[in-house]
Formats: sequence, structure tokens, C-alpha cells
Amino acid sequence: MLNIRNFNLGPLQTNAYLLTGADPAKGIIIDPGMNPAPLVRAIQDMEIEAILLTHAHFDHIGGVDEIRKLKNCPVYLHAQESDWLTNPKLNGSLLWPSVSPPITTDPAEFDLDEGQKLELIGQTFRVFHTPGHSPGSVSLLCENDLFSGDVLFRLSVGRTDLPGGRERDLLDSIKGKLFKLGDDVTVYPGHGPRTSIGFERSNNPYVS
Repeated sequence: MLNIRNFNLGPLQTNAYLLTGADPAKGIIIDPGMNPAPLVRAIQDMEIEAILLTHAHFDHIGGVDEIRKLKNCPVYLHAQESDWLTNPKLNGSLLWPSVSPPITTDPAEFDLDEGQKLELIGQTFRVFHTPGHSPGSVSLLCENDLFSGDVLFRLSVGRTDLPGGRERDLLDSIKGKLFKLGDDVTVYPGHGPRTSIGFERSNNPYVS
């Protein structure tokens, strides 16, 4: 069984997720955002097997450097954003100086790609490449729990007006991949409350 803790981090209220399986002393983190002190406290006595990034915008990667060095854990990211961790212009932190200082960290150790299956914390995570909000956006499915990053939100979708964004790709990702999942799949987005595939397929005004 997957245990999910949500941490609302940074000025853009980014959802960071701490996941554990049967062993509560071992976890993984999805999208450690800015100002990660609450998350850092929570993992103080834990082994972190990996940091998984749904994409590399600054509000989702602000805590990567601190946590990776603290826990000596690898980072996973889609190859299309492989240079975003090292480049504050690409990850957007240079574009929003009132919100964030320039953010840089080392490149990811491992790539994420469509159809990949990751065995972590005794669980299997399936990777969907879901571009549109950003070129390397991925969504991660573990049984009936989907971590959608900034692709799909409750009654909304990710913005496509940032560099590398494309509305047609976003809608293709949602309709062609995420909406083919079961109604009962719970969606844990990068911002805002959780939802479900069935609810969004029936009610989301941005996807017709």
C-alpha cells in the first residue's frame, strides 16, 4: 500500500509528495519545491530512495539540491529537460526574480521516459510522458494513484504559455493518455486539491 503525505511548499504553493510503502523508514519524494524545511524535517530519520520530478520548473525543483545532498539520493527527470536543472533561464527562476532566486543544481542521475516502470519503496511506478505544460512533463502512476505534475488539475489544466509549452500537446496528453485510465484513479496534482480521472473526464471545462 502506498502512503502519501502532501507538503504545500513555496510562494506558488507547490505540492511536494512524500511516499512510503510497507517500510515507513524508506521513501521517495515527488517534486520537492521551494522552501522545503517542513519536508526536510519529515525525512530527517528516513532513507530517501529517489527524487522524481514531474518536470523541472523552478517551483518544483527548489528543494532538490538540499535534499539530494542531505540524503545522497538520485534524481529522475525526463531527458527533454535534462539541462533545466543547471540552467536558471530554462527552469524559469530567472524569469520570476520577485518569486525566486536563480535556482541551479546538478543534472539528474536518471532519465524518465514513456512506458518506463520504476521499482521503488516496494512499489511499481509507471511513467507517462505527458508534454504540453513543458516538453518533458511526465505523470507517474502507482496502482490507482496518479501524480500529474502541472498537466491536470481539479477542474483545470496546466498553463501552456511558458517556454516549451503547447496547448495541443497538453490536450493530447490528457485525452490520449490520462483520460484512458480508470474513473477511480486518484489524481495528485502539482498545485491544488486532489481529484479523480472520472470527475475530470466528466467535468473539466478545459478538456472537451
